[in-house]
Amino acid sequence: MQLKSPESCQFDILSLGEVMVRLDPGEGRVRTARRFEVWEGGGEYNVARGLRRCFGQRAALVSAFADNEVGRLLENLILTGGVDMTHCKWMPFDGVGRACRNGLNFTEKGFGVRAALGTSDRGYTAASQLKAGDIDWDHIFGELGVRWFHTGGIYAALSDTTPGVIAEALQSAQKHGTITSYDLNFRSSLWKDFGGQEECQKVNRELAPYVDVMIGNEEDFTACLGLHVEGLGDQMKELPIEGYRKMIDQATSQFPNFKAIATTLRTVRTATVNDWGALCWHDGTLYEATHRERLEIYDRVGGGDSFASGLIYGFMKTGDAQQAVQYGAAHGALAMTTAGDTTMAVVSEVEALMAGDSARVKR
Repeated sequence: MQLKSPESCQFDILSLGEVMVRLDPGEGRVRTARRFEVWEGGGEYNVARGLRRCFGQRAALVSAFADNEVGRLLENLILTGGVDMTHCKWMPFDGVGRACRNGLNFTEKGFGVRAALGTSDRGYTAASQLKAGDIDWDHIFGELGVRWFHTGGIYAALSDTTPGVIAEALQSAQKHGTITSYDLNFRSSLWKDFGGQEECQKVNRELAPYVDVMIGNEEDFTACLGLHVEGLGDQMKELPIEGYRKMIDQATSQFPNFKAIATTLRTVRTATVNDWGALCWHDGTLYEATHRERLEIYDRVGGGDSFASGLIYGFMKTGDAQQAVQYGAAHGALAMTTAGDTTMAVVSEVEALMAGDSARVKR
């Protein structure tokens, strides 16, 4: 992968997507909560923030917010995370939220046999109302310069205009030599009233030809691109490596533009114990990360986004797919040991885990 030089670009990573306020009831449940902890989160944004806070890259966000106190709360959280908001749009708030609003996401971490649970409230949000022509992508990619652009299937599912925004961004990025990545991130709840799985595949297959690095798990590739993983049971208790190889052959045959394909491998034993690993196909070879059986998890939300940010950093730093998938899997594992959508890990911890470091106390 030929990345533009850091000296020629204002940003190392730019993400396009919606950011919501995450309201977390801690160890309890949303339905019985009396107080919530506040975080920010969004599938595409989490990747940029991870690259900024863990890996020290210059990160920026393109999104939109309703200009009210909730929007300014999100601004405060995003800027605390070090992500540039210069290219975000602020939309007038009508005092009620009929015209536009900011999204909320109530999220339980889950424990043992009780699965993690997310309940989003994101209709008519400002970010979902962006449309093609609203952002000057040629200025961002052509004049300011961006090394890597990331977006994904969550943002594509928010409205009938967001796929057009993504397409415009991907095409401009490629025109100006920016590497593009896309996390399929299938969410059935978002697509069910927006044409269902048929529309999901139509939208994602139209965007895929402009993607250099395609990211997702086994469900994502099937639901979003119609690519079947052989040997995968309904409960996904076994993740067949040979089935992935054949699926990747299908993907690269249908989309020869893919420079890399990456997938996480997760077997859910309980909400708090998962087997965790990852694969990355690049230049004809399939690379596998260290497989971590019975990984203890505190909060699984954002683990896949942290995998993506580690993978991107690995490619940026080393250009080596084996190292990239190791960075991704280690970062995802560490991110799931702390609360919130976004990482609290630092690069030295990621590299220590990659090297086989233990969890003994450090003093």
